[in-house]
Amino acid sequence: MEEVNRLLVFTALGKEKADLVVKNATLVNVYSGEILEGIDVAVKGDRIALVGKADHTIGDKTKVIDAEGRYLCPGFLDGHVHIESSMVTVAEFARGVLPRGTTGVFIDPHEIANVLGVYGIKLMIEEAKRVPLKVFVCVPSCVPASFPEFETAGAEIGPKDVEEMMKWEEVVALGEMMNYPGVLAGDEKVFGEINATLRAGKVVEGHSDGILDEQLAAYAAAGITSCHESTRKIDGIQRVRLGMYAMIREGSAWRDLAEVIKCYTEGKIDSRRLILVTDDRHPEDIVREGHMDFVVRRAIEEGVDPVRAIQMATLNTAEHFGVERDVGGIAPGRFADMLILDSLTKVKVNTVIADGEVVARDGKLVVKIEKMEYPEDAKKTIRVKRVPEPEDFLVRTSPDREKVKVHVIGVVEGKVVTKHLIEELPVVNGVVMPSVEKDVARVAVIERHRATGNIGVGFVKGFGFKEGAVASTVAHDSHNLLVVGMNEKDMAFAARKLIEAGGGMIAVRNQEVLGLVELPIAGLMSDKSLEEVCEEVEGLERAWRALGCELISPFMTMSLLALSVLPELRITDKGLIDTVKFRRINVIAE
Repeated sequence: MEEVNRLLVFTALGKEKADLVVKNATLVNVYSGEILEGIDVAVKGDRIALVGKADHTIGDKTKVIDAEGRYLCPGFLDGHVHIESSMVTVAEFARGVLPRGTTGVFIDPHEIANVLGVYGIKLMIEEAKRVPLKVFVCVPSCVPASFPEFETAGAEIGPKDVEEMMKWEEVVALGEMMNYPGVLAGDEKVFGEINATLRAGKVVEGHSDGILDEQLAAYAAAGITSCHESTRKIDGIQRVRLGMYAMIREGSAWRDLAEVIKCYTEGKIDSRRLILVTDDRHPEDIVREGHMDFVVRRAIEEGVDPVRAIQMATLNTAEHFGVERDVGGIAPGRFADMLILDSLTKVKVNTVIADGEVVARDGKLVVKIEKMEYPEDAKKTIRVKRVPEPEDFLVRTSPDREKVKVHVIGVVEGKVVTKHLIEELPVVNGVVMPSVEKDVARVAVIERHRATGNIGVGFVKGFGFKEGAVASTVAHDSHNLLVVGMNEKDMAFAARKLIEAGGGMIAVRNQEVLGLVELPIAGLMSDKSLEEVCEEVEGLERAWRALGCELISPFMTMSLLALSVLPELRITDKGLIDTVKFRRINVIAE
């Protein structure tokens, strides 16, 4: 780096000529909060040498881009994302987000880690080295996400693993600490991971859904400095007041920005502690709406000044993770990750520059990104004791009963939370039946990592299904095989098809496949192109609608039914989990 600094100095003085100069730009200066006209930026290698007037840095071999007065801003950073949730590999994800202006991401690969452990993380890092997208890694903190008595995971990562991974140059943080009850209880494993991170001088990411006041203060006191689970104005306010960064997400399923951004637009708290994130976006949404450009645009639509909105997706993020000397702004010494915008308020990206090279123009990638072939042992991850039969999905009670009250998971559209409901359902020959009239379907989780034979069964309300079944091996965070349906035969058929495919998502009716997305890599990601996966996902969306579901991004809503650290009621391979009182409960409520 010492020689690079010397070269940048000489370039700024004109003693060396720049490799690239962007001229006549209207600079969005995220450091000063200003918009400055007539600015040039000179680049040597992959870093910025000068911001100001750059004619003296232009030589015969200098590439010059005339911005013609258009806006120039830093490349966008996604401060919290799980690439696996896009259902494509790192390379295909980069192909999708770079043209939309995302030049850096802070990934928590806990999806693949819950299936393949540290090995899965290494695979993601290896592929990330091949792409022009900067990939900063947050070591998964919750593998498994909760206690072993609640679910069966595919792997385990402990304090010694975290301590070792903190030495990796790609690692900048400990990923979201979802086990907030463990934090508040002083759990030894939890604090082993937190302390290993703090000793390494790196940050600890939070996940503190709904907690406030003294509980939130206690959570922050552990050394946790961010949270992306804010869903209310007060969540954002309290986290910032306690010295945390409040991450505001606008993903495919969880659309929290409109409410949480009020902590700034109405509450007037300092915007420098606010970070915009996706947490996560499906491939078709990236293609149709965008990635971080979409989130920044949404913030502006909700009344945020464009410069502040861009700060929330660049400098704020970089400062939180301690990488502001490299990314997050357009200034000497930083990596030359810059966007030329046709419109500031509409966040229309014209040109994307990453590491001093033009990588995209007018929404199209102009460089080739190399794909990595994932090894076979990353693709053979479906291990079940036996293929489930229709009878495995039934909830039984006394045959002399006509009705029975049951605990039901109530999904909330566009939110990660569920409701713990009590519903009265009919009983036929001792079998508790689903109800189209009450919008209550069957739900089951089949363990698929260790061939235990575990199958948890229950009921869920809110998907709108009239018939058929859907299934998925994307089931946060342990990613067992999750099935929702109105009849047991379709549920068994859907499960069998996914087992044969090596993982994915499916919709069926009358034992006929209506839509299928095959995800053979860890049961989470496709080895196909982004465009092919988009086509398959759109076909699956149509299939869900044909079965009666009209929810926004229903796949993500379904995938969280098994996440046993989020309130209020969830289901795992070990049954129903009351995630408020943290206990297993029976399906029958009486």
